[in-house]
Amino acid sequence: MNEVTITIDGRSIQTQEGEYILNAARANGIFIPAICYLTRCSPTLACRICLVEADGKQVYACNAKAKEGMNISTTTPNIELERRAIMEVYDVNHPLECGVCDQSGECELQNYTLEMGVDSQTYSIKDTHKPAQNWGLIHYDPALCIMCERCITVCKDMIGDAALKTTARGSDAIEAEFKETMPKDAYSMWNKLNKSLIAPNGGDTLDCTNCGECSAVCPVGALVSTDYQYTSNAWEHIQIPATCAHCSAGCQLSYDIKHTSIENPENKIYRVKNEWNYVSLCGAGRYGYDFENRDVSKNPAAFDAAITAFKQADTIAFTSTITNEEALILQKLKEKYGYRLINEEARAFKNFLGAYSEISGQSLYGGDLGIVHASDFVVSIGSALKTDNPNARFAMNNALSMNKGAGLYFHPINDPVIADMSKSITQFNHAPMMEETALYLMLDLFGDKEAMPAALKEYLATFHSTKTVTVEESVDEKVTETVVKKVLNEETGIEEEVSEEVTKTVKKKVSKEVEVDENALFDLLNAPAKFAETLEKYLAKKETFALMVGPDLYTHPNARNCARLVALIEKYTPFSVTMIPNLSNTLGAAMICDLDDKAGSYTIGYNTAGNFTISALGNGDLDMPALNQQEGTLCGIDKRVNPTNAALGYGGYVLNDIANALGLDAPLTVSYTKQLPLSAGFKAIDFDALPNHYTNAGEEVRGYRIENISVGVNGDESVAPFNASAAINDSVVYLANPVLQFSPFTARAHQLASNGGLYLSKTYMEANGLDEGANVRVKTSRGELTLSVIMDGKIEGDIGYLPTFDTAINSEALFDGYRFASVSIQKV
Repeated sequence: MNEVTITIDGRSIQTQEGEYILNAARANGIFIPAICYLTRCSPTLACRICLVEADGKQVYACNAKAKEGMNISTTTPNIELERRAIMEVYDVNHPLECGVCDQSGECELQNYTLEMGVDSQTYSIKDTHKPAQNWGLIHYDPALCIMCERCITVCKDMIGDAALKTTARGSDAIEAEFKETMPKDAYSMWNKLNKSLIAPNGGDTLDCTNCGECSAVCPVGALVSTDYQYTSNAWEHIQIPATCAHCSAGCQLSYDIKHTSIENPENKIYRVKNEWNYVSLCGAGRYGYDFENRDVSKNPAAFDAAITAFKQADTIAFTSTITNEEALILQKLKEKYGYRLINEEARAFKNFLGAYSEISGQSLYGGDLGIVHASDFVVSIGSALKTDNPNARFAMNNALSMNKGAGLYFHPINDPVIADMSKSITQFNHAPMMEETALYLMLDLFGDKEAMPAALKEYLATFHSTKTVTVEESVDEKVTETVVKKVLNEETGIEEEVSEEVTKTVKKKVSKEVEVDENALFDLLNAPAKFAETLEKYLAKKETFALMVGPDLYTHPNARNCARLVALIEKYTPFSVTMIPNLSNTLGAAMICDLDDKAGSYTIGYNTAGNFTISALGNGDLDMPALNQQEGTLCGIDKRVNPTNAALGYGGYVLNDIANALGLDAPLTVSYTKQLPLSAGFKAIDFDALPNHYTNAGEEVRGYRIENISVGVNGDESVAPFNASAAINDSVVYLANPVLQFSPFTARAHQLASNGGLYLSKTYMEANGLDEGANVRVKTSRGELTLSVIMDGKIEGDIGYLPTFDTAINSEALFDGYRFASVSIQKV
């Protein structure tokens, strides 16, 4: 897009041609009121309060686009009259319960009513009874709803669930005289408001992935967290800026805290908020906030036992639910005492990055979720997006809905959530082990064949063959018909029938033989029929391409080859590449720690089992703080070092106390922030100097981006052929988690607390005579478990999965590294 200059209220500003006037104004600190518009979503024109005058014509700032030289006034006498009338209409019959409403103090209806100076009421209509509704994690009060449609818009355009719609309100019609006596836009808005309410698409229940973004964007108190309702007032909270501790998205959030009760002065987290104009949050981040290690005090005897254990140990095993600073402490302890550091998922990711770098020449992948959002053709390989990294799914959906984009999704599990995103997305439900095939297909379809290595080009050619097929096509053919017409005989005055030869052009189907290119890779990936035609339609007018790859590739038996293929895709196709790390700080742990593949004889476990365990889960030999009780930094998918702050107090020991007792010397854990390794792309910046906000233009100013370090390459771009016979075509089980669960920490949160089991689709259960709650024996080549069956309505097909969030189920023991395994399932 070209940059243009426009004038708003006499002020000259620069913006992109085609940008909405409202966004251009916000980016430059110019206030234009708006209730219905969301920055990253499509305009709805529901509120009409963003009226402005552009080149002498009234337009809606949320929908009118900037053009070179445009002159805009944000207020005129008529616009002020319209806005005042609109706010009066919004206040018609709105319940006067501000004193107890959960949105009071943050309510946009309150704010704009005061902003427009509404101190009297001109309009009235009989009210209707609208009972409140409980939608599980979300409570809806239709009496408070102002039909801005933000909830519908964000669910469709950002999240991809499209779980909400408008429904009839059942009110009386507005008296006809109002149409003649009140401002036009105010009447139109009132007519719409009076007709509609919000309702779930699935009937009385909200059938979605429970992200809660609809309640976050609600400008009034109509949609609120059921758990939060009537528990606090907004102005009582202290907001603690932080980074989500669950998946690798690194989402911005704030913990809203205050004292627990009159009797208990200890702080408590009441809710989580996010900067919803600029970033979305999944349900784990929004509802899984109280995972802290509670009621801990210092136990000197337990601490002394920990020091003794560290002196005895030769191995430290840990999960990636720790800060960068803690990872650096572990690395320093390794360097000082020779500990082996064991973290399997971080090691797999580190090795994958290393193999990728051999061809890419860069330490890190080139893409991020911002690039995915801005793309119009998005591909995902090797990740169950909605559970591995919900924000990656949101980014893909946003690209499809807002950029008129298209996409491909490669995964063994058929996901109806992905299918429902758009008509322009195709799922390839390939067999496990065929991920390499998908990567080869990307090179085949999109690669620059002239530039890529000759051996690769020749290998790709082996999957193509031609054959002659008979096809039908429509052709134009001229035909002559005899048409009988009635013509008036002027002499007799009588109509007579006259025959006339008429030549017409008609469509005729003819058969012909043509040669077609067959691509065997399509068959291996279970490509839909006529996919080549579909792809051609998808690619029409597409300009920006993004590929996301995920954890299925990192533990793939041929992970090294997969990584090299990913690098070749980035080099020889138009795709930017974004890799999805597994957990909250997998990327940081991989970059900071030298990780080992085998444990020694005595292991310290940090948030995982060991001979001696230190844990924030409250199940170890020495307690540690959880991530909502710590200051520090986390590395997310966007390669950004994001700061997080302690929302809650912690009275016990921390890892830094142990490190100091073992000979390191730092007053605080965050003393290590500026010591994070420069050689890995970190910067020597103090923790307290790290920014944590968004600008009005939506620019993320949080922490800093890790520098992508150049890595030497030797010119070897060879890759190994894949083995199609290695595909797992038996019954398969997948190592994954359900929506809203990522680790034992999400399961500790009171709103998300649950027990795991074997998750199956409804069709699989019906086909095998299984009921929810039934006990089954799950057996792989590595062992067996007896578990209860849980139905997952968000998957389809003959595949189940086992979770990692439930520590009572040792699911990993059934797998040999790779996330898929052949399985037998027998009813007990």
